[in-house]
Amino acid sequence: MTAAAPTVRRRGWRAIDSAAGGLALDLGLYAASAGFAAITAATSTLLPHRAWGGTAAVGYILAALAVASQLLVRRRHPDSPLVGLPARWALTGFAWVTTALLPLVQQSVERAGGRTDRAQEEVHVVEQAGTRLAEHGTPYLGHDAIAALPADERLLGYTPYQPGMALFGLPRAIADGWWTDARVWFAVGTALALALAAATLRAHHRAGRTASPAQAGGTTDPKAALLRGVQAATVLPICALTLATGGDDLPVLALCLLALTFAGTDRPGRAGLAVGMAGALKLFAWPIALVLIIWGATRRAGTRVAAGAIGLPVAALLPALLVDRDALVENVLRFPLGHGLVTSPAQSPFPGYLIATGLPGGRLIAAALLVAAGAAIAVRLARRPPRTAFGAALICGYGLLAAIALMPTTRFGYLLYPLALLIWAPALRAPEQPATDAAEPLLSGNWRAAGRGRA
Repeated sequence: MTAAAPTVRRRGWRAIDSAAGGLALDLGLYAASAGFAAITAATSTLLPHRAWGGTAAVGYILAALAVASQLLVRRRHPDSPLVGLPARWALTGFAWVTTALLPLVQQSVERAGGRTDRAQEEVHVVEQAGTRLAEHGTPYLGHDAIAALPADERLLGYTPYQPGMALFGLPRAIADGWWTDARVWFAVGTALALALAAATLRAHHRAGRTASPAQAGGTTDPKAALLRGVQAATVLPICALTLATGGDDLPVLALCLLALTFAGTDRPGRAGLAVGMAGALKLFAWPIALVLIIWGATRRAGTRVAAGAIGLPVAALLPALLVDRDALVENVLRFPLGHGLVTSPAQSPFPGYLIATGLPGGRLIAAALLVAAGAAIAVRLARRPPRTAFGAALICGYGLLAAIALMPTTRFGYLLYPLALLIWAPALRAPEQPATDAAEPLLSGNWRAAGRGRA
């Protein structure tokens, strides 16, 4: 691959992203999302998804119409405040409320009123874990307790999360109302983490510590890139749908973005605490924690990052370990590895799943490919560790994308992690990172150039 090809692709993406002051891509995002929501409402076999689609489609359509109006205003009054970045932020907030929060509240209220088809299984699992935590000191049921359940209830007896996730289910242990629905608290946690991340980066931008488009080799304005990152974590359908119907992945994602934001603003200790909180909720944050620890080591702050990144998940595990070690192992290790009493229903048709189910010895082949991908990333980290938050975000994004594609058992919804991480990354670029930064070839796929460039 020549050096010119990645450059052309990067410039092509920047042209699309910045066309009409960013409004052209906004319109495409909301219009395509409206189509996705409408198709979901008409065809999904999951009733919570259908309910989300009917409400969210209206919100996306209204947002698309608003952007179309902004484009008309921009043609006559390019400097109008109605088409500037603050107006785009306001519209993003409106879109999140109408496509994620409103459907979430509707389904929570209907569920509290007796509807049994207004929440995905993970909502029940987290709430039951919160009740067990309050009553027994551990969110987990042991092997024998799960085996004693009726066969069709054993799947919901497992809690394949880290102990911290049960905290979102504690309100349900106190009262039975729509506001104690675990999704409401997932949304609160997500909003707080994203708001802190956005405020931190905006303050960093105002202080002039990030590159202008000219300084960064023509890259997108980091203030506009931040908005695009927030859109990816909020109004992108895969995130809005997940929050409204299940939601457990969104606070994990938001805390990971917050950790990368703290890394990008040179706060390694806080970065470790943020990713440590994410790791205390779900295993998906652990690879990101590892990359951030390596990033910290390049700045002689690896111990500060590791203190929170490792310390918080360990502190969350200790009480459950002391109360019932076997229950912890059954839920956190045996079940995810396929050795529980039941198997996970996560079976999206990604390459790993297709190989595992369609070829002789497919599970071994898929596992070997997954290990090979992990080894390649490990070699990359060892040879050229990320020295910037931008580079760390790209490695995390592409690494998780490879893992999701190659895992024999996975979900389509997990794509929200790599998508949001990769779209968030440009907002983290620092002034000393021009377009020839070592992380930039990763974004274009030129790994060989990444090895030669300056990290």
